[in-house]
Amino acid sequence: MTRKNYLFTSESVSEGHPDKVCDRISDEIVDLYFREGVKAGIDPYQIRVACETLATTNRVVIAGETRGPELSQTLIEQAAREAIKDIGYEQDGFHWRNAKVEILLHKQSADIAQGVDASGNKDEGAGDQGIMFGYACRETPELMPAPLYYAHKILHVLSEARRSGKEKKLGPDAKSQVTLRYENGSPVEATQIVVSHQHVDESLTSDDMLQIVRPYVERSLPPGWITGKTVWHVNPTGKFFIGGPDGDCGLTGRKIIVDTYGGAAPHGGGAFSGKDPTKVDRSAAYAARYLAKNVVAADLADRCTIQLSYAIGVAKPLSIYADLHDTGRVDPAKLEGALMDVMNLSQRGIREHLGLNRPIFARTSANGHFGRKPEADGGFSWEKTDLVENLRRLAA
Repeated sequence: MTRKNYLFTSESVSEGHPDKVCDRISDEIVDLYFREGVKAGIDPYQIRVACETLATTNRVVIAGETRGPELSQTLIEQAAREAIKDIGYEQDGFHWRNAKVEILLHKQSADIAQGVDASGNKDEGAGDQGIMFGYACRETPELMPAPLYYAHKILHVLSEARRSGKEKKLGPDAKSQVTLRYENGSPVEATQIVVSHQHVDESLTSDDMLQIVRPYVERSLPPGWITGKTVWHVNPTGKFFIGGPDGDCGLTGRKIIVDTYGGAAPHGGGAFSGKDPTKVDRSAAYAARYLAKNVVAADLADRCTIQLSYAIGVAKPLSIYADLHDTGRVDPAKLEGALMDVMNLSQRGIREHLGLNRPIFARTSANGHFGRKPEADGGFSWEKTDLVENLRRLAA
């Protein structure tokens, strides 16, 4: 039996967190290959990028495999520096202008390419094996788990205040954590709030930071969720002056729970950033979220988890599984068939349906990949709910 009364916690990290700096740079490289590929007249279906970034004190290392346009190291380095500058790093230990950038990108392995590329009667295959999960629930209007959604929102509003110049004492690096109390299965109260935020004035204390941060947190959560019993932990170590990769080494792909559902749903283990959409770690996870969100939006369930599985070089998914968590209003087995009917879940089919062969990935590197608004240029297309009517008809 599902528990109705409990506490649940999720965390988020800001765009200036060391790992997120690396995610941003890696995704900027993906976008760069798509943009330059279009200019060079290259079929976007032929572009491949698997880009990993490491960042530490005034040092950035970019490594991985690519196929597509011939890009100069100068152009790639410029994309990395512009990303760091946009995030806001101009400190002695990590500066967009002064950091040394080393680029170690090489051509994609021919062994991998032959499995992914279409040939003869063979359709394009998945870029790797693996399992991917998508999830949706009714806890927020965006059909996301509430603890993660509000942890993201806190850092988003703080970032806006920092970027606008309203809060000049805030630095780019930050983390948040929200613990919510659930009653009868619904979130009703924030019992614990954690915010660790970098500050550019070394003299600031935890109490000073609480005065800066608290109004933004209160604005981010629903009315009445913060009470006199809510426990606050703002910069609990006492000082957070040295931030970003100067304070802690960053790597691409280390914040996979932050990027998805905050621990409220399973995770297949694959990271997203730095990967072109032939990598089903990314594209099929987007498809699974898209399907789960449409199931809940169609009122077929209040909660839905979708699992997809793939083998490298094989076009179609090996399996699809739907878990409606005892909230469904349709037979899950019949729903699984309907999901296969409303969307081609081959690697190419996902890219076509969601329009993923375009430079839309750098914006996903902070504030989560899910629960965002679909954008006019195709960004966050997996957040659309345009399958609702077909799903209702096919699953009835």
